[in-house]
Amino acid sequence: MNLKQIEAEYSDPARPVPDALLADLAADPRAGARRLHRLYTRRAAEAARLEQMLRLERPIWARGVSRIAGVDEVGIGPLAGPVVAAAVILPRETRIDFLNDSKQVGEEARGRLEREIRARATVAIGVVEVEEIDRINIYHAGLLAMQRAVRALPLRPEHLLVDARSIPDMEMPQDAHVKGDAKSLSIAAASIVAKVWRDRLMTELDAQYPGYGLAVHKGYPTPAHQAAIRRLGPSVLHRRSFDFIRELMGEYSAAFYALREKADTLADGIELAAWEAELRSSGLAAHERRKLTLVRSRLRGRLAGAQSKA
Repeated sequence: MNLKQIEAEYSDPARPVPDALLADLAADPRAGARRLHRLYTRRAAEAARLEQMLRLERPIWARGVSRIAGVDEVGIGPLAGPVVAAAVILPRETRIDFLNDSKQVGEEARGRLEREIRARATVAIGVVEVEEIDRINIYHAGLLAMQRAVRALPLRPEHLLVDARSIPDMEMPQDAHVKGDAKSLSIAAASIVAKVWRDRLMTELDAQYPGYGLAVHKGYPTPAHQAAIRRLGPSVLHRRSFDFIRELMGEYSAAFYALREKADTLADGIELAAWEAELRSSGLAAHERRKLTLVRSRLRGRLAGAQSKA
């Protein structure tokens, strides 16, 4: 076959290219042959990655279970907006190129993947609003969002694959996997759908609550978002149960803010030791002391890293 015939013969990305043909293309000095070799090599690598991302699903399928729902949530860390979870049942033979953990995929690619997931899979969303987050706490809000997503599926799943945590009060078996969105196509699909859905919502809410930059940071505690909260005060979208909101609003003691500001200026271990002595004798409230203890841990790491490079 000539190069045009080869390209036509293997135009379907799902069709594997024989090793012998790959070897022939690799040895062919023509630019067109090199291009096809690069294309088919990348395609083979992606197919292998997708198969590896099914290592959690395969043993379950082997037991005769067909409807596996991947479940993941987003929005635990932000200071504003809801927690959103997605549950996704991918048909067994579905392979979506470049589907991965949402944190590993750019915004434009996430949008493309989300559309393809919705076209080829069964999808549901679960949302826990700010009022509920403040009432039940963020940990339980994440679990509730995942529970709602599973129960909203139009098809009842037979098994759940969940990122990191087990969902309470589920009737079907489930497995929790730390960093599951990087190990399972089903969980990765859920992470993409949940991330895209929440990001779109925060962009819409930016028009209703201007000045905070929600369309940019999506509610996460960036320096610009922190400055906006100090300037404007928290909106109804902000999670007032979060200690950090109270800290930003100046509701902690003067001694806390003095120690927090001084921490940013420490240059070596001697200054850190003096700062720690001040912390021990400061008489801060327990929640203030806990915050500064976390700051101390980060300081130790930063100063140790600076010393090792010196």
